[in-house]
Amino acid sequence: MSNKKPKKVKAGFRKVFTKVKHAKGRRLSTPKWLQRQINDPYVHLAHKHNYRARSAFKLLEIDDKFNLLKNSKLIIDLGAAPGGWLQIALERAKQAKIIAIDLQEIEPLQGVDILCGDFTEDVIKQQLAEKFAGKKADFIMSDMAPASCGHQQTDHLRIVDLAEQALAFAVENLAQDGNFVCKLLKGGGDNELISQIKSHFSKFKIFKPDSSRKSSSEVFLVAQNFKSNSDI
Repeated sequence: MSNKKPKKVKAGFRKVFTKVKHAKGRRLSTPKWLQRQINDPYVHLAHKHNYRARSAFKLLEIDDKFNLLKNSKLIIDLGAAPGGWLQIALERAKQAKIIAIDLQEIEPLQGVDILCGDFTEDVIKQQLAEKFAGKKADFIMSDMAPASCGHQQTDHLRIVDLAEQALAFAVENLAQDGNFVCKLLKGGGDNELISQIKSHFSKFKIFKPDSSRKSSSEVFLVAQNFKSNSDI
């Protein structure tokens, strides 16, 4: 993993557009996905810097904008697989303890404690309590999204539900003045979620990184300065 901060991708980074031909017996979506990957400059940069996913650049941009990692001592990454955000956390929060939680197995990273399971279940909460003796996190981050069913409204409702679960986890596990970031798809039905976030944090912004594809409706909810229950 490179210790150098990647340079921001400039327009025209990849001038040659490669078209993938549709092969017999291949699903129509497959060449479209391959074509997008081949022509995506962030895919190439991720490979260059040994990041596990292009999504690493989303957290880089979020941190450049809001400076969330540097002073964090305990970081929890929800839905951390394959580990791109973990790599950025390791680079920028060198003194922090980092916990990764995911239903999927994650390839080990030195400096990261990995818990395999559902972050909403008591067994994971118990493991967290045992590891850190009730210590609260300074930063909880989530790039989670449910598997798409192809129906836009249903997909949106699913990710709102997931974001609400992540928020509930953050409210339970964040230290005073801690920070929270989670992914959302733009659409209706998220007013209640945003209202809940605003009630628990002093600062709130909706941010779309340049590395988030323009064709995607994803945005990131950035909440700063958590107010403990005693302050609400």
